Amino acid sequence: MIDLNDIYSLSDFQRKTREHVERLKQTGKPTVLTVNGKAEIVVQNASAYQALLDLVDQAEAIVAIQRGLRSFERGEGRPAEDVFDDLLGQTPSRKSA
Repeated sequence: MIDLNDIYSLSDFQRKTREHVERLKQTGKPTVLTVNGKAEIVVQNASAYQALLDLVDQAEAIVAIQRGLRSFERGEGRPAEDVFDDLLGQTPSRKSA
């Protein structure tokens, strides 16, 4: 969540770049920059941004697993043994229904 105290004009950011960059490094929180009073840009330090990307990757993996589990519960898909046999180019050890 963006803190309402972390909203600055782009011109203020340009005038006090070092001060803003230091704050970004220390807090890890994003800052909103405005242009003509309208929120236009979000800046964040690199490690905090990477942590955010890692969370997105984890969330996407969870969603994919949940989809797979729902598909399995509906009886869709193939037995893992058959899939592995196909990947290895072998004859399936048993027939799928």
